[in-house]
Amino acid sequence: MSEFALKTSLPAYLRDEQTRIERLAAEAGLDFFPTVFEILPYDQINEIAAYGGFPNRYAHWRFGMEYERLAKSYEYGLSKIYELVINNNPAYAYLLEGNSLVDQKLVMAHVYAHVDFFKNNFSFRQTDLDTGGRTVDPVKRPTGYDPNRRWIDKMANHGSRLRRVASRHGTNKLEEFVDHCLSVENLIDLHAAFTGRRPKRLEEDEEPKATEIPRLRAKEYMESFINPTEYLELQKKKIEAERDKASKFPEHAERDVLLFLLENAPLERWEHDALEIVREEACYFAPQWQTKIMNEGWATYWHSRLMTERILDASEIIDYADHAAGVLATSGGTLNPYKLGVELFRYIEERWDRGQFGKEWEECDDLDAKKNWNLRLGLGRKKIFEVRALYNDVTFIDEFLTPDFVREHKLFAFSWSNRNERYEIESREFRAVKEKLLFQLTNGGNPVIYVEDANFENRGELLLKHDHQGTDLRQDYAKEVMRSLLRIWKRPVSLTTTVEGKPVILRYEGKEHTTRHLRT
Repeated sequence: MSEFALKTSLPAYLRDEQTRIERLAAEAGLDFFPTVFEILPYDQINEIAAYGGFPNRYAHWRFGMEYERLAKSYEYGLSKIYELVINNNPAYAYLLEGNSLVDQKLVMAHVYAHVDFFKNNFSFRQTDLDTGGRTVDPVKRPTGYDPNRRWIDKMANHGSRLRRVASRHGTNKLEEFVDHCLSVENLIDLHAAFTGRRPKRLEEDEEPKATEIPRLRAKEYMESFINPTEYLELQKKKIEAERDKASKFPEHAERDVLLFLLENAPLERWEHDALEIVREEACYFAPQWQTKIMNEGWATYWHSRLMTERILDASEIIDYADHAAGVLATSGGTLNPYKLGVELFRYIEERWDRGQFGKEWEECDDLDAKKNWNLRLGLGRKKIFEVRALYNDVTFIDEFLTPDFVREHKLFAFSWSNRNERYEIESREFRAVKEKLLFQLTNGGNPVIYVEDANFENRGELLLKHDHQGTDLRQDYAKEVMRSLLRIWKRPVSLTTTVEGKPVILRYEGKEHTTRHLRT
């Protein structure tokens, strides 16, 4: 990464705008961390974007590849990064040098709404470093909530740790292992932070309880006849066999595959460090996978209100409208999270302002009455702040996407047609649209994989289980992931899944991949 220019602080006129926009955002009710803005030229902002928003991370070829993609896209006029903000306390945001003043104002308003979301949405509580990322009650916050989220320092420390590993063991060796770790970085439990502490396992020096054998009641002189030794030994063996079966390892299927590997795989110290860093960073980015639609929708909602009502003057409105329309435009074959998110927040606000909720509303069958329903409750603003705090994308869509919204915004489900070799509309039905959205959002669109058995067939092999939810695994992806898991576990790896409606077990022992059908 190149050395940044020494002067990245805002010029005086932008500093004045920042102070004014920060005040207006706070007056509107937004609650955000202190926010530091820096202004950078396009090549430097592309470098930071390639690093996921951080100026310093560990070295890896994928960051260079992402930089090349961003640089070419900017140089060919295909895209431009207007804003970049990271979930940190204080938050850091970057402005692109050369943007118009209207664009810089828009970005600042957008950033303050993002930082409000980072601070107040429950999903981001798992990035609080002072609690270890764990909270059983994410809604309840301490008075004067000011968490330790110095992730910009933590990422830099990760880079230092891996650079020391590279100096000892060689860059190629480290990078090869990090490649394998990144292949499995999505195999984490997105909800582990809110499930309480993991059950305590039997410690190595802890003695197992003695086996108690049930006996028939008998007087002392009849004991050997009523409870013969052979019978007691047989019962003891049965009980121990059942106990061994019940105490398989792990006792219950483990959702967080990376954490299980960290605790149980035969890793060298430097390998453990690398895998731990990959998992910690995956957990940091997880809330952003879970709230992309809400986060961008919330930021778009607030920059729209602040810009049109408080920030801009009449001479700037046309430029703003032109740029804002580009943000909300939808291209074929993609879902625009800005558009869907902001429209759903506006829809929720309107419904709660008009009182279109509750038992009376749900039970009303008169279409004319529903169309003109307006109780003038004025609860919309309060409701969207509540939604911002308590929902993620899946629950947001599940609860607030309605047939009326789908019809009004002309949403539909589409799929690839092999016959016509193009994408075609599959359904306009509300249920089909909602299910399609929820399916691609659940677990960040990744398959759900569990560790089923770490001593499969009593050979120390790793058995994983795929929670099949109607979509088969991509075989090329599955093979590469199993190759990476074998490198980490250092023993053969198997995976139970379903292929074309039939249960199978995939296996990789280091030379070839095999597939075996299971009896149903």
